[in-house]
Amino acid sequence: MPRLTVLICTHDRVGLLEKTLASLDAVRRPPGWSVDVLVAANACSDGTHAYLETRSRGASGADALPLAWFAEPRPGKSNALNSALPRIESDLIAFVDDDHRVDSAYFCAIVDAAGRHPEFELFCGRIVPDWDGHEPAWVHDQGPYRIYPLPVPRFDLGEEGLEVTPGLAIPGGGNLFLRGHLARKVGEFSTDLGPTGHDLGGAEDLDWVLRAQRLGVRVRYVPEMIQYHYVDTTRFNTYYLMTKAYKRTASRIGLNTPSPGHGVPRYLYRKVAQYLMSALVSIGQARRRFYLVRTAAALGELSGHLHLRRLARGAK
Repeated sequence: MPRLTVLICTHDRVGLLEKTLASLDAVRRPPGWSVDVLVAANACSDGTHAYLETRSRGASGADALPLAWFAEPRPGKSNALNSALPRIESDLIAFVDDDHRVDSAYFCAIVDAAGRHPEFELFCGRIVPDWDGHEPAWVHDQGPYRIYPLPVPRFDLGEEGLEVTPGLAIPGGGNLFLRGHLARKVGEFSTDLGPTGHDLGGAEDLDWVLRAQRLGVRVRYVPEMIQYHYVDTTRFNTYYLMTKAYKRTASRIGLNTPSPGHGVPRYLYRKVAQYLMSALVSIGQARRRFYLVRTAAALGELSGHLHLRRLARGAK
């Protein structure tokens, strides 16, 4: 019987992890397939280990998916991924984040896409914020002062399936599935680019997808494969938005360049100064928030180039 394994990497979020697993248990099972879960507990110090040990013994009931878990003591999501993937010998491997819940048709969408598109080895789906109506109105603003990135990840290429190329989009690892052999083909996730704990950084998944595509791997977008990202309303403040924008941009610099850069583009200094000046003279909260977040993103871009320059100097 073909097998689908769901891989979850988690760090000190046992409450959210429990909700994620409950959503997986409620998903319709695809006929003729075996489905199980592997959890990599990455440097956890809360009650994650105790919960997983109880859960793995079948304490969640007869309808719960079979679950195995292991502890990865080295901090960093990439370490957890790199330890987990060699343990999986399934036909298909699906990535689910520990702060997501999945749609009721999630497994069937995976199996259907894999069968319909044998020429594709890597697939991505939609990630939608799990809005509950308590979020501030400005997060839905699509006007000139729209905030991006939002503190809740989103990936949505529309209602139609299509091939995803680097020029169109780079899907993150929050809602991917791959054919079992692909992990060996592409290699490990970068420990330099991956987040440690909840530090808001991380581009290890984007780097991995791009490396796969450079090897000729084709990526397919499956709109029916939906995950809902947990919304933490405490994150909707300017400080968090600026921190997220800075770290997200800094971690993405250099993804499309195999070798480190050798300097900071001069326009970046002007960009930072212009955004900062606009923030200082802004009248109105929406405009000021927008330019502060853009300033932080530009500073992250500058920081990323400085990091690449340090790498280049160290390589000499």
